[in-house]
Amino acid sequence: MIPHRFARPSLILLLIALLTACGGGSSSPAASPVADNSSGGATTPSAGPDFTEVDASFQSFIDSSEVFDGISYVLVDATSILHQGVFGDHTAETVVMLASTSKVPTVMTMMALQDDPNVNFSISEPIRTYLPYDGAYADRTVEQLVSNTSGIPGLRLLAQYGSPAGPTLEDFNHLCQFSSQAFVDFEICGQTLVQNELPSSQPAGSVFDYGGSQWQIAGVTASIAANATWNQLVDKYLGTPCELEVFTFGNPWENPQAFTGSPDSLAGISNPNIEGGAITNLADYAKLLQVHLNGGFCGDTRVLSEEAIASMQVDRGGVVATNPKAYGMGWWISADNPGVLTDPGAFGAVSFIDVNRGIGGYMAIDDYSDRDPGAPPEFFIGQAIPAIQAAFDAAQ
Repeated sequence: MIPHRFARPSLILLLIALLTACGGGSSSPAASPVADNSSGGATTPSAGPDFTEVDASFQSFIDSSEVFDGISYVLVDATSILHQGVFGDHTAETVVMLASTSKVPTVMTMMALQDDPNVNFSISEPIRTYLPYDGAYADRTVEQLVSNTSGIPGLRLLAQYGSPAGPTLEDFNHLCQFSSQAFVDFEICGQTLVQNELPSSQPAGSVFDYGGSQWQIAGVTASIAANATWNQLVDKYLGTPCELEVFTFGNPWENPQAFTGSPDSLAGISNPNIEGGAITNLADYAKLLQVHLNGGFCGDTRVLSEEAIASMQVDRGGVVATNPKAYGMGWWISADNPGVLTDPGAFGAVSFIDVNRGIGGYMAIDDYSDRDPGAPPEFFIGQAIPAIQAAFDAAQ
């Protein structure tokens, strides 16, 4: 029996904000050098895009906000850092919680597992192939789960996920995926999700419903297939080859404001939230973006096959009649900015790649109060990315 003392009304509100976000002090911006990844040094470029106006827009955003005390961003191409800006109380080393901006690295981990010839794992096979049990959702595939087309109710229907007051495992139901309590076991929670069918469930491939249990089921399936914890998989396929400093997954949803910016303060390491539990800094996420721009390589090390990179960018969500937006696996696919794919999160972080220009970027925010979570993604996607593209084009 699993108790329910973790569940709070604030959890529900924060997770609804996570869904909503996905559709201050200040100082002068740091004029950051372009880093040379091959040598590990840093030099000021003699020529290249001028991101002065982009920096000014970030400074304006933070100056005009009564909520956010700091913001930072990094821009990359396939092999180098093009530009970095830090504003307010941020530094280049600031570590933030990603919320849904965890989704692209999550899919990268699963695609790398599929690429591994020593592991039997395919995103296109029913998950019952890898699980030691059957259940209502065991006929779904990881591909369906991480493209939000599995038919399992997403965060939009979070109220159906269980009762915080019930005394039994059945009452506990799907809320276990948001618990940071040590008594909640990652794999047992996954079995609960697979075997307890939610109201409003639909046939796989019939609807698009963003987030929620389908992502946690995918992560548990990958872990069981590989006989490893989720963070062991992340470290093996992303952390070690890319030499990441702090990238890891926990479960911050019970009390996000308890995170201090130190990795040691991240709760729920033993029951990581797959869709929204990662933390990172600018340098780490920059390396992950470069994998998508460099044919699957981190430096000289192949992390993903070119086929895996391309597969993540194929629209799966937008071809479902009930979904008006294109969605691949982890990436939202822009309809009005061709070639741009984004991964925004509820706390304000956003990552993007522009496959036509061969550039990408990541923006960090570290306010977890849920006071204005939609403002940073709206600014970054609607204003900053077009300005970045214009500066890049002007230098060509």
